[in-house]
Amino acid sequence: MQVLYEDNHLYVVNKPAELATMGALPGVPTALAVAKADIARRYQKPGAVYLGVVSRLDAAVSGVLIFARTSKAAARLSAQFRERSTEKTYLALTSQAPPEKSSTVRCWLKRDERRKLTVAASQKDSDAQFCSLRYLTIAERDGVHLLQVSLETGRKHQIRAQFAELNMPILGDRRYGSSTFFPAGIALHAVTLKIQHPVLLSECNFVAELPACWPRWIIPIVQSTFQPALPRQPGSPD
Repeated sequence: MQVLYEDNHLYVVNKPAELATMGALPGVPTALAVAKADIARRYQKPGAVYLGVVSRLDAAVSGVLIFARTSKAAARLSAQFRERSTEKTYLALTSQAPPEKSSTVRCWLKRDERRKLTVAASQKDSDAQFCSLRYLTIAERDGVHLLQVSLETGRKHQIRAQFAELNMPILGDRRYGSSTFFPAGIALHAVTLKIQHPVLLSECNFVAELPACWPRWIIPIVQSTFQPALPRQPGSPD
């Protein structure tokens, strides 16, 4: 994994698609295990390496993933995610034109554990959860639509399920109705994550480059639209 930022409190990576954050079957690599092994190797740590998982990405999704290197940082970051003071921006590709160029999409969803899917639900369903996201179409080329997505709620598979309900499944997401091939995982990428540093208290904005399998015409758009803002260590020059 590409390390985007690291200090004594944070370890931020660009997770590739098809790698679970954690909790995979025995012997199956995870981002957490890879990150711990990297720290142990580079710092020659003989014992167990601590990394706190404060947020996750689906295995099929690529992009910014943050770990905490101390329990204090983990508690403070978890509070930020819980209070929704963090900001995460996704990029998604779909072969179906969205119903509007930009929109806020609100609905009720629930988990179908038998099929391992998140599906549309009625507000009256006891296990239904309210979901909301905002999307903006920022480019279209060769029948592929590039959308910028921001979550207003955080539910499992929320973007994938809501896009499927709009009849514009994400490229490669066969589980949610896509019939279009995508080389690795699905065409959903967590391009930015904005947090407050848990110790330095400065604003951080981490930006993850697109995977190599994404169309090359998108790269200049990402480079001109999303700029990182890394925390400044105490005593560093302006």
